[in-house]
Amino acid sequence: MLQFRRIVLSVASALALVAPVYAGKLAIVIDDFGYRPHNENQVLAMPPAISVAVLPNAPHAREMATKAHNSGHEVLIHLPMAPLSKQPLEKDTLRPEMSSDEVERIIREAYGKVPYAVGLNNHMGSAMTSSLFGMQKVMQALERYNLYFLDSMTIGNSQAMRAAQGTGVKVIKRKVFLDDTQNEADIRVQFNRAVQLARRNGSAIAIGHPHPSTVRVLQQMLPTLPSDITLVRPSSLLNEPQVDTSTPNMTPPKGSAPDTPRNPFRGVNICKPKGAPAPVYADRFFSVLSDSIAHSMLVSYFQHQWQAWGRSPGSKNVSVD
Repeated sequence: MLQFRRIVLSVASALALVAPVYAGKLAIVIDDFGYRPHNENQVLAMPPAISVAVLPNAPHAREMATKAHNSGHEVLIHLPMAPLSKQPLEKDTLRPEMSSDEVERIIREAYGKVPYAVGLNNHMGSAMTSSLFGMQKVMQALERYNLYFLDSMTIGNSQAMRAAQGTGVKVIKRKVFLDDTQNEADIRVQFNRAVQLARRNGSAIAIGHPHPSTVRVLQQMLPTLPSDITLVRPSSLLNEPQVDTSTPNMTPPKGSAPDTPRNPFRGVNICKPKGAPAPVYADRFFSVLSDSIAHSMLVSYFQHQWQAWGRSPGSKNVSVD
């Protein structure tokens, strides 16, 4: 019995030694880049695994995206999408009732304004992301630019993963918002929650904003990150297992018009005869019918049989020399 215990302890010790050093992966994305360069530069001084999402129409969008890339940070497009609440919308906010061409135009222009972007996440967007039809248009456009989609999960029944089916677009989900409030104690609680989720589930994505309070908390807590947690970029989680908990939302968006086909079918032109057609009389029917019957295979068969019956089996022409 003692020897058995020694064997068990030896095996357990060996497993502990070969166990992976990191039990969890934590990705942190800071949204709303492009408006506050002073705060944002402090974020860029953090470890390169911290990623940033840039608002394409922000005054410093191109500058901060370029700085982030040059500092080794991953860059995403932070694209405004329509919320369920009634509020003024930013320029080029995606709405469910937009046509595919309009959605593609907005994403194309955003891609041009945010250099080095490898992914896209939604700014607001509870109305847009809960529309299956709307998100299918988004996924079709993202596939053209080889962008992944980080779902900020501003609504529980997001259709993003369902809409991405059949495309090459990878979808990952936010698990924790760091700064729903700008109270530093609350932000610490949320940061620790993200660490716990990463440890329990193997990975977690947290989203924050470049508020002074958020920057201070990250500056304090990142250096003391537990040794079993590693900071990663969101793109390194694209192949992690994802669970789609949504229910299908097949309701067409109000006010939407069907997309105009690129090559619409407009019918066949009618050929008009140059002259009046020749008249066809009633007796023509009987002549056509009798001619058809006379030349049918059945009639031909009986004709051949009748001719064969009229001959005797031995009647053959014999030549006498």
